[in-house]
Parts: sequence; structure tokens; C-alpha cells
Amino acid sequence: MAKADRYSPSSSPLYERFPLKYTNHRILDVVVSLLLASLLLYRLLHLHHHGIAWLIALSCESWFAFFWLLAVSTKWTPAEFKTYPERLSERVEERGLPAVDMFVTTADPVLEPPIITVNTVLSLMAVDYPVSKLACYVSDDGCSPLTYYSLVEASKFARLWVPFCKKYNVHVRAPFRYFSVAEVSSGNGESSEFRQECEKMKEEYGKLCCKIEEATGKQPSSWDVTYSGDLAAFAHVERRNHPTIIKVIWENKYDTWAGEEGLPHLVYISREKHPEHPHHYRAGAMNVLTRVSGVMTNAPLMLNMDCDMYANNPLIVRYAMCVLLDARREEGFVQFPQSFYGALKDDPFGNQLVVLLQFVGAGISGIQGAFYGGTGCFHRRKVIYGLCPVDNTGKQDRILCPVHGEFSEKELLRIFGTSIEFAESAGLALKGHTNSQTNTSRGRLLDSVEVANQVAGCNYESSSNWGKPNIGWQYGSTTEDVLTGLGIHTRGWSSVMCNPYPVAFLGCAPTGGPASLTQQKRWATGLLEILISGRNPLISVFTAKLQFRQCLAYLWINNNSNFLSSAIPSSLLIASSTTPISSRSCKIQESTS
Repeated sequence: MAKADRYSPSSSPLYERFPLKYTNHRILDVVVSLLLASLLLYRLLHLHHHGIAWLIALSCESWFAFFWLLAVSTKWTPAEFKTYPERLSERVEERGLPAVDMFVTTADPVLEPPIITVNTVLSLMAVDYPVSKLACYVSDDGCSPLTYYSLVEASKFARLWVPFCKKYNVHVRAPFRYFSVAEVSSGNGESSEFRQECEKMKEEYGKLCCKIEEATGKQPSSWDVTYSGDLAAFAHVERRNHPTIIKVIWENKYDTWAGEEGLPHLVYISREKHPEHPHHYRAGAMNVLTRVSGVMTNAPLMLNMDCDMYANNPLIVRYAMCVLLDARREEGFVQFPQSFYGALKDDPFGNQLVVLLQFVGAGISGIQGAFYGGTGCFHRRKVIYGLCPVDNTGKQDRILCPVHGEFSEKELLRIFGTSIEFAESAGLALKGHTNSQTNTSRGRLLDSVEVANQVAGCNYESSSNWGKPNIGWQYGSTTEDVLTGLGIHTRGWSSVMCNPYPVAFLGCAPTGGPASLTQQKRWATGLLEILISGRNPLISVFTAKLQFRQCLAYLWINNNSNFLSSAIPSSLLIASSTTPISSRSCKIQESTS
């Protein structure tokens, strides 16, 4: 039996919140605010003496003062959270840990080379967590046989790599980073056995890279003669017009609860696309991942990752569990900050987001919680399905909450689509239960492929609430992450920014101006769409449960991004729009023999 996992005053907390005292910063903020108020008052008192010139100046200074107050409010009560994964075993036994579905999204094998995706997947499959509790789903919006082939080959290497990492307590579990350091060492010290196995792993990884590189160098026409077996599904497909392709690359069939043998489930998904049906970009892909995983494993928790951000800390899942399993307060999601490797000296393009994460991020953590950043985030499945938190009386807001504790099968089918199997799994998730067959039944994944193909079809959402307010990842903005997080906070959920050491995830930031500008422009466009839509944060303050200062924080980030985009020279925007560079993809230099 699992140990009690409920919090009691006598037990040590799994995580703690620490307010940060920035006294000098507060004094400076108050002084600047008083000076701005004095300037505006002076303008008003003497406006009739100076005419239109002062009126224009007053308008500009008023906007700056408003923007300044938004920033001050956002940063006024900073806080940070500290987690204690070493206490997790005192609260919950290994068999009592909840399952996690891990999502990795990629869209283009050229802009996002498969070797990047492979390293991300390998790092996730090797995290320090019972493998029977893990499932990794890779969404390929490019419908590329190269991506699928790379994942199949990576699964073969993973059978050697994952046991090696756990045997020697390897800290960096993305092979390309592990083998690129000058000195490779394990947590237990070096030995002749370790060095021999390390050289073997390095050689095997080199073979994997050569296979992927060789396949990458082939012309598209040459793939036609190799479409056989599993690759036959990719014959004659077009990137924007193809049926659903779902492949179970690896299935953990061990019945042991610990699942330390084998690997986590690994599933490839390329959702159906048709020119007449909107695919809603990444938000659509995330909703397909949610539904497919719902009928396959139905884990209560979900981690979503960009394909170019690998797990840098093997304890990341346990850090998240410290927050999600502490019963003092049920958090909506746990966000890990985005950090990057290979940065340019002095970060001339601001890609490291230092100010946003260290100062503004800490301030937002002291209000209702961190923004959803689109990657490196652990979600509760029931929250993504639209559930609201309970209040002090144990009740939920039926107006804001499209689903609640009392629902019929008919209501579930109306909200989540026509699949009876998925409606059943959604009902279990909303009640806080997990599928009794999750990660334990032999052949479970293969038995559910047919239903998974149904819920991944482009017509499935037409008669459902997917992408509409509160259900799934939200449609209507290219920054679906901010819009989805806003919806979660609007329903009354709070969130936590978890920043362990070493950092949880590392990605590749843009190394050139055009790529940085393209990324900034996309953010600004999406945030402007939110600002002028019916889901403006100001509206949610009066019609929902978004806290007022959290609303000001959302207004700050919306206006800040749009201000930056307006300052981008048009010539650079034209250059960035014609340069085929991914927003964060960069070439990875392998150092294998």
C-alpha cells in the first residue's frame, strides 16, 4: 500500500514559497512613480499655456506612466519556490507516484533536424522516474518519414542509453551534450568499467548520428523505393494533406509496478490534415496529443516540450511532483523557466530572457502564478479538460466550469467529441482517477491505435468544444501558450514557477538577428490578438476569477511585446520573413568519434 500522500502539519512540506525582499528596488520604484506623477501634474496645470505640443507630450508621458505602473505592480511582491524531492519518498512510495504523458512537438525536419528531436526524446526517456509511469508522444506536423525513421533508430539506442544513465547516475542525459563536454564523469566516480561502457555508448551514438545523417542526405525521391513495412504509411503523402499516422515505436509491456526494466512507451503521431480544415498550428497538435494519449495511457499529468529543449536535470519529474502532490494547495500547472545553451557573448538579441525570468517572472510568481511558457510545463489533465478548482466550501463555479463533478456520458460526448472511448477516459480524468489499465496491460497501446486514429482526425473537433474557452489548448492566437495559461488562471487556478539547480531544461536560442526578430514578431502578433479579443485580461477580472494584479501582469506582457515589435525596423522584418531559420533551432555540432 502507498504511504499517505496528504499533507499534515507535522510532516515536512514538499515545497515552500519564499517572498523576496527587494527593498532598494521598491524605494526606487516609488521615487520614479512620484516623479512621474509630479511631471503629469505639472503638464496638466500648465497645459492651457502651451497648447497642442504639451497635449501630445502629456499623452506620451501618460502612456509611459501607465506602462511603468504595470511593471511596478508586476514586480512588487516577488517570490520564489523551493522544492524538496528528497522528501518525496517519505510521502509517496514509488508505486504511488502518478503517471506522466510527455509530449514533444516538431513540425519541419529541415528547420528542426531530427537529431535535435532525438536528443530531446532520449533525455526524457532517461529521466529518474519509474519507466512504467512514463509515456513519450512525439507529434510530427511535417509528416516526415525521416523523423519517424530517426525515432525508430533512437529507440534502439535508448535500450543501451537509458540503463547506462541510471546505472552510473549520469547527470546530463541528452547524448549530444553529454559527449560534448571535455571530461565525462559519472555521479559515482570514474572506473575502468565506466570508461569502457562510456566509450561504447559514444560509439553507438556515433552510429546513430551516421544513420540519421545518411538518411537526411537522401533526396526525397529516393525515399519512394524504401516505403515498405512501417514506412509504407508515408508513401505518396503531402505535408498539408495526409491521413493520420500513429505508430507505437516502443511499448513497455512489463507488468511490474516499478517498471525499472525496459523503456517508457514511445509513440509517433502525425495528425490528419486537409486543406479544407484549419489545423490551428501548434494548439491543434497539442489537442491531438491530449486526445491520443487520453485513449492510450490517460496519465493524470502531462509534460509538453519543444523538440529543441532537452531535459537537463534527471530529477525534473520529481521536482514537479513536489508541487503537484502537496495537498495544501492544488496548483493548475508547474512551469519550468526556459534556459538556453550556446548563447552569444553578452546576449545582444536578448534571447536568454534574463530580465523577464529573473525579475518579472519572480514578481508574477508572487501573485497568482507564472505564465504558461509553451514548453517545460507540467499540466494536470483535468485542468486542460476544463475543470475548475474547488472553493473553501468544496464547490466549483458552474458558470466558469464547462465540466464538473457531475456529468453524463451525453454531456461528455457533446464537449469532447463523438468517441465513446475518449469520453470514458475523460470522465476518469475529471474525477481524478486514472485508467486501471494505464501502463500495465500487455498490448494496451496497440489495441487503442484504431480509436487514437479516430480522435486524431481533422473532422473530430467539428462537433466538440476543443479549442474553445477552457477546453484544451486554446485557438485564436499564435501564442496559444499565453492564451491557454490565461484561461487556466481565469478559472481560478494558480501556478508555480519551479527553478531547480541544475536547470530543468536547456534549449537552443537563436544565434542571428533575423531568427530573433521572427520570434519576437510572432509573439507580438499573438499577444495583440489576445489583447483585442473577447478574452482580454481586463474582461476576465470582472467576469471570472482572474486576480486584478495578475490581470495587470498579463497587460504588461501584452503591451511590452507589442511595443518591442513596433520598434523593429521594417527592413529587418522583411529579411526575417524571407530567411528560412527556425525560431530556436541551431546546428548541433557533434563531437562523436
